[in-house]
Amino acid sequence: MRIGVARVSTRDQHPEAQQDALRAAGCEKVLTDKASGKLARRPELDKALLILREGDQLVVTKLDRLGRSLENLIELSNELQEREVGLVVLDQGIDTTTPVGRMFFQILGAIAEFEHALMSERTMDGLAAARARGRTGGQKPKLGPRQVQLARAMYDSGDYTVQQIADEFGVTRPTIYRHLGKTESLSKQ
Repeated sequence: MRIGVARVSTRDQHPEAQQDALRAAGCEKVLTDKASGKLARRPELDKALLILREGDQLVVTKLDRLGRSLENLIELSNELQEREVGLVVLDQGIDTTTPVGRMFFQILGAIAEFEHALMSERTMDGLAAARARGRTGGQKPKLGPRQVQLARAMYDSGDYTVQQIADEFGVTRPTIYRHLGKTESLSKQ
């Protein structure tokens, strides 16, 4: 059985072209998701994955209609391969039931791994360069040292609730608690 999955990412897009191509490719069932490719939840794709059995094929018009990232595509491809379900991508001429189609996905996997390693390396280089310039990572503190002292004094006086202190400085209660905790640990040293 061939099951087609179409996806449009906005309400303005129309899935008819994808649906027609999938039917023309011999799909007995065509399911359509209306969601961003970045969203993990794809109910119609999930439904297709439940229906597919060994020897069946999942068909999409383009690779970008299937997954939200290269890593996601490879994960999905591996799942299909384990279940002995083929993946066919019409516009790119990919068919994982053939040796060439399987090789294509293995190459994509190697490229994804390489890109991940490069990104990690660039991040580490960027952090090292920032540290060399005296910068540390993360967001700037919401409260400066003087504000933290004032917040501590307000808290210790017992005249203000944490919510009132947070409102005074325009931050959330967890921010106040976080800074109060830091000043406690500093005073214990």
